[in-house]
Amino acid sequence: MRLTKEEQAWLDGGDGPATRRAMEIVVALASIYGAERLIPVESVQISGVSFRNIGDAGLDFLRRWADEGARVRVPTMLNPTAMDMVDWRCQGFDPDFAAKQQQVIDAFARMGVGEGTPVPTCTPYLIGNRPAVGAHVAWAESSAVSFVNSVLGARTNREGGPGAIAAAIVGRTGAYGLHLDANRRATVRVEVRVQPETISDYSALGALVGQQTRKAVPYFQGLALDAADPLREEKLKTLGAAMAATGAVALYHVEGVTPEAAFSIPTPQVSVLRKVTIDDLRSGYALLSDDVDAIDLVWLGCPHASLAEISRVADLVRGQTLRLPLWVTCARPVRAVAVEQGLIDVIEAAGGKVFADACVAIAPVRDLGFTAVATASAKGAYYLRNLAKVDAKFGTVGECVRAAIEGKWR
Repeated sequence: MRLTKEEQAWLDGGDGPATRRAMEIVVALASIYGAERLIPVESVQISGVSFRNIGDAGLDFLRRWADEGARVRVPTMLNPTAMDMVDWRCQGFDPDFAAKQQQVIDAFARMGVGEGTPVPTCTPYLIGNRPAVGAHVAWAESSAVSFVNSVLGARTNREGGPGAIAAAIVGRTGAYGLHLDANRRATVRVEVRVQPETISDYSALGALVGQQTRKAVPYFQGLALDAADPLREEKLKTLGAAMAATGAVALYHVEGVTPEAAFSIPTPQVSVLRKVTIDDLRSGYALLSDDVDAIDLVWLGCPHASLAEISRVADLVRGQTLRLPLWVTCARPVRAVAVEQGLIDVIEAAGGKVFADACVAIAPVRDLGFTAVATASAKGAYYLRNLAKVDAKFGTVGECVRAAIEGKWR
């Protein structure tokens, strides 16, 4: 591998032990994947933030790195935590757990993440971090990776937790995978014969395509995503999130919509790609729904909700009285704008809550008293079942809100 003089000096320990260790990780990963050089990255997003996931061992790992003087060189953001860092008591978290989660955030803050004030979210692009077409970044969360590659046209592989931290410290990652032109071309054609309408329809579509294509680079034909559609980004966001959950799709193209669709494959060659045909979305909903009617919680905002999605929930619950807890999760800056617009007041007047920072799927859901959760997100349903180990119901936003109002799934 060819390193610059500066990179070699870091690897030799010239910038201290923390930078040396970070370079060792970055170089090792780059070597494993056959990279011949490192490339600078503009920003980093780190996963492995929930204390439920990393535990005491992960917390000790972060503390040691911070104690060694590790500092990030590029703008760096965090994946969601297990809880709202301000309103965790309302969620029902144990104070001991909350203290450990805060210590995780404190360790990242000491490393300069978020300029010392981390903002945990799986949607950095909703709060200003929107890399340009062709920009190289090192992001970790699967739905964020899909969005930055596909919708924005920037370039990232799906970084692991330690790898993302290392990339942030040295501002480099290996030149391999989706950073290279050759690996960004479509490998499977998806013909959509039924038109998804709602955001959750796109989530159901993504669930089916991810299951069938696994690690492929899908090329969608037949999706009517008008540039004037105010929810176009939300639909693309949830499409990619679902494919990353049920499969391992980190990049997709939509004909006439996404920035690299025309580049990804010459038009005459589209027909020769392996084809997947989707003509029914009902199986996508059924794929991630358990056979239960008794719901404990309704959760919306996976990936983290945009202002438009919060507004939609407010419209649906306005004047209603909820019989079940309804939680909406989002980034804290998005929540602040929703407060200014009066949307939070409307949702809370009905009995719902809008929490920042958090992701329910990586929380100790059963310890909070929930065993069955309704959600409008295929990704959310997938991880509720496979990570949180609770039953899930996957439906539209309207169906989820109706369940919260009526007290059961219908």
